[in-house]
Amino acid sequence: MTTSTSPTLTPFDFVRLFFSILLPPVGVFLQVGIGLQFWLNILLTILGYFPGVLHAAWVIATR
Repeated sequence: MTTSTSPTLTPFDFVRLFFSILLPPVGVFLQVGIGLQFWLNILLTILGYFPGVLHAAWVIATR
């Protein structure tokens, strides 16, 4: 029997996703702090709102 390790969402994940829709860098900051992903998300958000939202959702979903 094999078990799959699917990520479970916590209530705080929903808060991060909410912030990532309103202000994508805030959602990334809450997930990983100030680092490469945070600065990349700021750049993507400046270039276009939707790339920032997609990147923020990806960061939150994969970590």
